[in-house]
Amino acid sequence: MNTYDLLRGLHIIAVIAWMAGMMYLPRLYAYHTETAPPGSEFDAHFKGWEVKLLRIIINPSMILTWILGVLLILWHVYSANEGWSFLTQPWMIVKLAGVLFLTAWHGFLAGARKKIAAGERPRSAKFWRATNELPFIATVVMVLAVTLQFGQR
Repeated sequence: MNTYDLLRGLHIIAVIAWMAGMMYLPRLYAYHTETAPPGSEFDAHFKGWEVKLLRIIINPSMILTWILGVLLILWHVYSANEGWSFLTQPWMIVKLAGVLFLTAWHGFLAGARKKIAAGERPRSAKFWRATNELPFIATVVMVLAVTLQFGQR
């Protein structure tokens, strides 16, 4: 068994799960914001769906994505003997910037869940619909950066 291919495959699966959850949660927020008044029975259902999506899918898949990503970096450094300099390649800088953006967006979504659960409506349904594709766009940029490895020295 090829360790690198196994790590890479598991990393991709974790990223897919993370992105699926991150694209669905803002859609839930949009529906929650426009259809469930605070304190209503429907509000309670949305709160349950949102917390389960974060705790069961989004958070664990983000943690796995990070762990497997770090293991892939270590594989490149030690097993492929590339050293740490590959992290300064333009394609890798784009990927790492994307990961930081997605992690920050994840934190933003988690914070919004707490506010919505407390009865606040910090953003409109229109905002949630407009931003719901941000993880997908970031992922497309990162995947193309990694597969094309532009700026490779």
